[in-house]
Amino acid sequence: MITRRALVLGGLGGIGAVAVTGGTGYALVESETLPGKVRLDRALGRCGDVPAPPPASVRTETMTWRSAHRRTTVTATVVPPAANRSPRGLPVVVALHGTGENGSSLVRNLALDHYLPDAVANGGVPPFTLVSVDGGPSTYWHPRAAGDDPVGMIVDELLPRLRERGARTDRVGAIGWSMGGYGALVLARRLGPARTAAVVASSPALFGSYEDAIATNRRAFDGAADYHRNDVFAALDELKGIPLRVDCGTSDPFADRVREFRDRVRPEGGLEDGCHDAAFWRRQLRRELAFLGHRLGAR
Repeated sequence: MITRRALVLGGLGGIGAVAVTGGTGYALVESETLPGKVRLDRALGRCGDVPAPPPASVRTETMTWRSAHRRTTVTATVVPPAANRSPRGLPVVVALHGTGENGSSLVRNLALDHYLPDAVANGGVPPFTLVSVDGGPSTYWHPRAAGDDPVGMIVDELLPRLRERGARTDRVGAIGWSMGGYGALVLARRLGPARTAAVVASSPALFGSYEDAIATNRRAFDGAADYHRNDVFAALDELKGIPLRVDCGTSDPFADRVREFRDRVRPEGGLEDGCHDAAFWRRQLRRELAFLGHRLGAR
């Protein structure tokens, strides 16, 4: 007998075939013995819908320059905490995008120009400037063999430009999603606890081995040595003293590694129902922005 659940999954290729063959196949996918857990959960509606953003938004502005560290032109999208508020006198949070994105698409896809002013106006969050910058579609935010150094761009180019505009950059925050969640941890390692006020890693792309990394994205690292140089699990001591929040959906493909990271570091946040998508990330934004704002404001 073909169940209603199998019919729902019928268009999902391999997953549908497993479900149609009976309950045993479904149980194997459900327990992650077989691949396809994320697609299965999405088909069953476990990922949830993308929430509508708060209605009010602010006008963003951009800064564009030729980056010596990235060897290309980059653009930073500056999101103020309120309309017509300049960065002068405000602390800064750097936002790091995921694979295939750029700074402006991150702001647009997560409606950061809606969520930040709402957090400040209605959530009691101390104001800060959020700046999302181009890090390359698949750099994983660390120095690459070809000479592309996105984290160097942030430290040596972006932050000084913001400081020239009067922003407070002595201690900064960082938030990132997926590849950018991993990148936020890379940036924290680079700046150290003296200059890092707080970090949020949302669904960070963490790997258990080099083989796991290249199976997910062959462009993530230049080789095994590059992976080991930038393995956050091997450098947890460098994150000591930095306030961390790490969130992830239980149906996220990185959930196991995030769970391991959380067990070892004990950051704030947690694993909740959700997938590796904007629906989960928007649901976390209010709490994550509050985490950053209150720690940036504690001086």
